[in-house]
Amino acid sequence: MTAMPSIDFFSADEVRELLTFDTAIGALESALAAGLSPEDDGPRLFADAPDGEFLLMPAQSAKFSGVKALTIAPSNPDRGLEKIQGLYLLYSSDTLAPIAVMEGSCLTAIRTPSVTLTAIRHLARLAPEGARLGSDPRILLFGAGTQAIEHIRAALVDFPDATFEVVGRRPERVAAMIAELAADPATAHVRVAAATDDDAAVAAADIIILTTTATSPVFDGSLVADNAIVAATGTHGLDAREVDDALVGRADVAVEGRASARRENGNLATVFDDAKWESSPPANLQDLVRGNFTRTLGRPAFYTGVGMSWEDLVCASAVYTARQRP
Repeated sequence: MTAMPSIDFFSADEVRELLTFDTAIGALESALAAGLSPEDDGPRLFADAPDGEFLLMPAQSAKFSGVKALTIAPSNPDRGLEKIQGLYLLYSSDTLAPIAVMEGSCLTAIRTPSVTLTAIRHLARLAPEGARLGSDPRILLFGAGTQAIEHIRAALVDFPDATFEVVGRRPERVAAMIAELAADPATAHVRVAAATDDDAAVAAADIIILTTTATSPVFDGSLVADNAIVAATGTHGLDAREVDDALVGRADVAVEGRASARRENGNLATVFDDAKWESSPPANLQDLVRGNFTRTLGRPAFYTGVGMSWEDLVCASAVYTARQRP
């Protein structure tokens, strides 16, 4: 029997060094443009854990396969701990031998905003005349955790001159997030402030990004500006949602993947019944990247995702490949 090949380990710092947001967005776009279909992704696997959940996310491609093994601890943020923790295990698809282990929380912290900003990038590019965004949109964030701050960093790839407002349940966490951005030389120039009037901020925003753990809508969808882009990525499960039917009903809708959205996305659960899923399914992320989506002047664009296994595999593959290059 031959000896098992060595297994590379990638720390959180190494993942962040090798997987910039620009790199991750480019890898996701390339995979989708080359034919990767979100509809081929299998379901995520959940199991009970003490005061939380285990989450397993397997995926495969011609060259690499992998599985992300995570825990989700909803009470951790209140204890100053990460809500999501875990590892990514990467395998050779040829031999099914393990070839790498990666810190999974950092991978997730980069992957999720990269997917969101891939969607926002293409929704912005597909905007009709009269609804185009420049490099300096007003971006409103709901949430003040890891995903909120990383979505701000990711948004700077396409919108380097954007101004940001943040809405959070706990003012001290919003203040801490703003202070962290100000202390980082890479983001010290970013204009970000706590929203003082939530309704006014919603109405004024060009882009709204939701990264909350809410189980019910966090704003009135009728306030969203015509032609604004809204992206909801914080919740999963048909009984949890961040936006209301008022927004979904008046928006051009796109999803990460149709099967995953039908199975897990509560933002669409009441507007998209079985008949509508069959007769008028929304576009998915591959459609956006390939330009197969039409935006309507005077209507918001709404993108919503729950997180899919293929996204982690694409990002983990990019990390591994980056280290292997001479």
